[in-house]
Amino acid sequence: MFKGHPKGLLAAALSNMGERFGYYIMNAVLVLFLCSKFGLSEETSSLIYSFFYAGIYILALVGGLIADKTQNYKGTIMAGLMVMATGYVVLSIPILATDTNQSWLLPLTCLALFVIAFGNGLFKGNLQAIVGQMYDNLEAEAAKQGEEALKAAKDKRDSGFQIFYVFINVGGVIAPFVAPLLREWWLKAHNMLYNAQLPALCHQFQESGEASEQLTKLATESSIEPISDMATFCGDYLQIFNEGIHYSFIASVAAMLISLTIFISTRKRFPTPAKKVAAASVDYTPEERMAAAKEIKQRMYALFAVLAIAIFFWFAFHQNGTSLSMFARDFVKSDSVAPEVWQALNPLYVILLTPVIMWVFGALGRRGKYISTPRKIAIGMAIAGTAYVFLAIYSYFMGYPSATEARAEGVELSGPWVLFVLYFFLTVAELFISPLGLSFVSKVAPKHMLGLCQGLWLGATAVGNLLLWIGPLIYNAAPIWICWTVFLAVCLVSMGIMLGMVKWLERVTNA
Repeated sequence: MFKGHPKGLLAAALSNMGERFGYYIMNAVLVLFLCSKFGLSEETSSLIYSFFYAGIYILALVGGLIADKTQNYKGTIMAGLMVMATGYVVLSIPILATDTNQSWLLPLTCLALFVIAFGNGLFKGNLQAIVGQMYDNLEAEAAKQGEEALKAAKDKRDSGFQIFYVFINVGGVIAPFVAPLLREWWLKAHNMLYNAQLPALCHQFQESGEASEQLTKLATESSIEPISDMATFCGDYLQIFNEGIHYSFIASVAAMLISLTIFISTRKRFPTPAKKVAAASVDYTPEERMAAAKEIKQRMYALFAVLAIAIFFWFAFHQNGTSLSMFARDFVKSDSVAPEVWQALNPLYVILLTPVIMWVFGALGRRGKYISTPRKIAIGMAIAGTAYVFLAIYSYFMGYPSATEARAEGVELSGPWVLFVLYFFLTVAELFISPLGLSFVSKVAPKHMLGLCQGLWLGATAVGNLLLWIGPLIYNAAPIWICWTVFLAVCLVSMGIMLGMVKWLERVTNA
């Protein structure tokens, strides 16, 4: 697998696993944690989640600027890991939220999230820049050996980034199991059992002072010892429940330190991205200048067209941390598998399906049936739509109401197979859009604007993340099939627009 690739590729991927571990911990628990710890509404928790994930991508621009200005990419990467670890340390402190301390504890939690996002910004793009430089160096060496060697080296770049993508997702597979295991262990140590519905019911009791029939039933089932006072039980359950989640953030600190150790011990293998070379002064005729300006304008139009599609893809896809995570909690049986664990399906599918996708594209190419990058992105939107078609139809025929009504009245829970199908389609869509979107940007971007254009791709991802709160809003206000139908419509409209632009995009990019 690694034959012909730079020696530092695996070390770089392993260095990235800690960041992915922390990312998927947050993806799995953040919204549910904010709800259970502070009693926040799902809409408010999702809004905080949206800003946090948007910050990760926006601050990557800041991290790139810092590394470009200082030309200290390795130092910026190490600083990023340490800053992220600091944020997770703050989150790992198990302080019980009360009416008297929430005014400062919630802002402190949000500050810790900002610190994590900033550290991620220092780290995220700069490690990928180092990997890119590895292949720049590989191609430069191959060019000395002739055209055939150079062609072979260039072919290694795409597969190299796919290998990198697969290995960093190993951390994502492990992470979602950590929080539930620690939380359930801590609950059992205090003679309690896990129940996904109890935190919200406990908060409702603390606000109203009245124990609902559902709270009494679930509390009795979740307490190994007899309950003598419901107020005491609710306070203890919330404290123990959230302490278990806090301890999972300690695991994130450990993951960051492991990544930092790997990076420091192997950093001599990593190159330093080359400084931008100033363009030589060349005199062009007015006609040549006009032609060049027209080409750049066309390329930028094409880029912004695809960025608009990317915004809506990430808006639909990253519901895995908001409304889809809530669906796993509210409508899927969680007696044997905690809702957060299902977040492991996405990185697991990435690992399993990437070789299959690579093989399919390779086989089609060998038969002369090359599919252009814009067309692949359109297909990816269709596949994402398929995930929401399935979920909308299933929810409709199950007669599922809004999540608010479901929590109050109870519903027949789905089997876990629903999530296996859902995340299969979403992950295939991701593999058609995320890495291929980066490839498209590299093709269309004018050579003197590569950094800016990559930053715009991250910016489009951030804008999509800023819209994530809309999903939980619909999810709680209307029958949930309507929520999934909204995302289906977003995917289909985006696919239609993309297909309408395919020939133009192919012409602009020569894809």
